[in-house]
Amino acid sequence: MYSSFNHYERDRASKAVEVQDPSNAYVNMEPNWILIEDLITGTYGIRKRHRKYLPQMPREQDESYDNRLATSVLAPLYIRIERLLAGMLTRKPVRLNEVSERVTEDLFDVNLQGDDLTSWTFETSKIMLRYGHVGVLVDAPTGGTGRPYWITYSPREILGWRTELIDGQQKLVQLRLLEKVTVPDGDYGEKEIDQVRLLTPGAFEVHQKGKQGKYVKVDEGTTSLDYIPFAIAYSNKVGFLESRPPMQDIAELNLLHFQKSSDFDNQLRISAVPMLCLFGFPQASEEVSAGPGEAIAFPEGARAEFVEIKGQSFQYQSERIKDIEGQINNLALAAILGQKLGAETAASKEIDRSQGDSTLKIVAQQLQDMVDNCLMFHANYLNISEVGNSFINRDFLGQKLAPQEIQAMQGLWASGAISQETLLKQLAEGEILGDDFDVEMEIESTQMGDMPDEEPTPPAEPDEQTEDPEDDD
Repeated sequence: MYSSFNHYERDRASKAVEVQDPSNAYVNMEPNWILIEDLITGTYGIRKRHRKYLPQMPREQDESYDNRLATSVLAPLYIRIERLLAGMLTRKPVRLNEVSERVTEDLFDVNLQGDDLTSWTFETSKIMLRYGHVGVLVDAPTGGTGRPYWITYSPREILGWRTELIDGQQKLVQLRLLEKVTVPDGDYGEKEIDQVRLLTPGAFEVHQKGKQGKYVKVDEGTTSLDYIPFAIAYSNKVGFLESRPPMQDIAELNLLHFQKSSDFDNQLRISAVPMLCLFGFPQASEEVSAGPGEAIAFPEGARAEFVEIKGQSFQYQSERIKDIEGQINNLALAAILGQKLGAETAASKEIDRSQGDSTLKIVAQQLQDMVDNCLMFHANYLNISEVGNSFINRDFLGQKLAPQEIQAMQGLWASGAISQETLLKQLAEGEILGDDFDVEMEIESTQMGDMPDEEPTPPAEPDEQTEDPEDDD
């Protein structure tokens, strides 16, 4: 009989009847999230799911399997790569251009949880890389009259949506978001309750899970905006609010690395203990024990020796584990950055700064567009016409401009081929002028003829040995 693996071919569909029911797109994306969500829980989370990720071998005793499981450790390869790539995107602070002072001040605590814009972008980009896309709701307390703040939602929390083609654009007309709120429980405890936020243009409803498991409407109201202020960014888009995890293959290799390492360590543990073999020794009623403080009396012609496993296959298993690690590195850096970092010659070590075919560059552009939309929503809440825009870092590897490149740019500026602003921006992006360098302020300062503030040089005190001219009179 064929194994049960044909469950991968099942069609998944959802009948969304209640407000908490997920859409068809949701249930079809969900299987791609499960392994990744388990990997980020680390060794504890993988052990907790035991046979799902570490199969018990045929005729392997339960006690032996439990011991193997307890000593199997998950290498945090996936989660480190996720942090690495998110760190590349936010290696330099998010830059704001022509954003009002009021909005800029709010962005020092963008989500009302103490995170500034760059820290918030780092955490948001991790979710986007993990699932394939991410959504951000710009909300304001008391129906849009308070201070706006940004809330990040992973695809697991975006239950369903409806869109319409309005003015040539696909716009949301309904959105259901899953949230968790913590409420007091008794005198000192607390508990977490699921709730669904239902959004329509200019209005909202909150449905909270009751004791019987049924969701009940507990709040509703209107907003000051006539649209749903929800921005989206994709790292591997399939359709509107649909995607696939861009690093799913890395997650699968990380699981394979865990399984192979578990087998390898278990075999080493067994083979590391030599077995005592007795030759020509008669059977006795008592068991024969051996140890550093004991001796065995043998009859004539009998002998004993330890038998050890030579373990010639261990080298191949070890090389296989290293090969998996190499595949993970290649997928993470070569595929994501669009480069091969395993350079051998001096020329091949110079990675193209433009990275035009880089997947991460596209992700950075998506992230930047999302932040720009959030800035617009934020400004609309406050009735501010000055929206501005943002810039997400593209210099992922932190290479400084070479001296010949700087000289070439200076020559272009001196000949009038490029402006002073272009020159300074290129030098700033090339990490020559520092992260805190303000191009606009520098241009304004040089145009006004201002020089850097310097303390005035005090007049030289007269030399005691110099005669006063008046003394000659």
